Amino acid sequence: MMTMEYHNPVLLNETVEGLNIKPDGVYVDVTFGGGGHSKAILKQLGPDGKLFAFDQDQDALSNAIEDERFTLINENFRFIKRFLRFYGVKQVDGILADFGVSSHQFDVAERGFSTRFESELDMRMNQNSHLSAYNVINDYEEEQLRQVFYQYGELRQAPAMARVIVEERSKTEIKTSEQLKLVLKRFLQPKRENKILAQIYQAIRIEVNQEIEVLKELLLQTPELLKKGGRLSFISYHSLEDRLVKRFIRNGLFEGEPERDVFGNFEVPLKKVGNLIVPAQEEIKINNRARSAKLRIAEKL
Repeated sequence: MMTMEYHNPVLLNETVEGLNIKPDGVYVDVTFGGGGHSKAILKQLGPDGKLFAFDQDQDALSNAIEDERFTLINENFRFIKRFLRFYGVKQVDGILADFGVSSHQFDVAERGFSTRFESELDMRMNQNSHLSAYNVINDYEEEQLRQVFYQYGELRQAPAMARVIVEERSKTEIKTSEQLKLVLKRFLQPKRENKILAQIYQAIRIEVNQEIEVLKELLLQTPELLKKGGRLSFISYHSLEDRLVKRFIRNGLFEGEPERDVFGNFEVPLKKVGNLIVPAQEEIKINNRARSAKLRIAEKL
C-alpha cells in the first residue's frame, strides 16, 4: 500500500514528554493518523514496552509501523476499554490524543473536510459510517440543523442558516460543497468568508463524527484505564473540546460541581500536570494547523 502524506504532528515533543514514559510501560495513541506521535513514543520504549494505537480511518492503516511492540486497532477510540481488553490489557501507563482532523484528511478533496475543494458532502472519519454531511444537510429537521450550527459552530446566524438550507433543499437536494456555499452565500461576508465557512464545516464535521460524544466517552473511561501515576496528554483544537477536557481534569465532571464533604473537599480521579501548553510561533509558522492547538496533561491520583 502507498504511504499517505501526513503532515507534522502538532506539539510532538511536549505531548510525548507529558506522558512521562517508562521504558516498560503500556501506552495508547488514540489518534494514530500519520503515526508521528506513535513513532516518538516507540523511540522511548524499551523491548518490554507496548504501544496500542487507534484510528477509525482506513487511510491510516497504510501508515502502520512494523514493530512487534506496536498494535494498530482500526476502530473509534470510544471503544478503547473494550478493544484493549481483547488484547488482555486492563490498565495502561499513558494515553495520548490529538483530536484535530489530520492534514491528510483535509488534503484529500473527496473526503469533503476542506473548504478549499469542491467535493461531495461527506466528512466521515470512518468511511463505513452511515451518517455523512449529505445526510445532515438534506435530512435533518430545521431545529436540529439550528442546534448543530449554534452549538458546534458557535454561529450566531444559525437559525437563519438552518431556515435557508431547508428552503433550498425542498427545491433540489444539496449534494456538493459548492452547492452548500451558494445556498449560504448571503451569510459569507467578504472579509470573513473563510472563517465563517470554517465554522460551518466544523459544526457539520463534529455532528457527522459525533466528536463531542466520543470525547466524553473516552474521558469517562480514562480514570479506570490509567494506572496510579499514569498520564493523559490531550491536544484539542476548539473551545468545545478544550472545555470538556479542562473540566474533566479539574473535577471529574462535564458540567455542574462535584459533591463536597462537610469540610468542602471533593475527590477527583485526576490532577493536572503543569499549565496549558500552546505551540510556539515558530511551530505555527511551519505548521499552520498548530495555531489553535491546546495541550493539557493530567495524572491519575
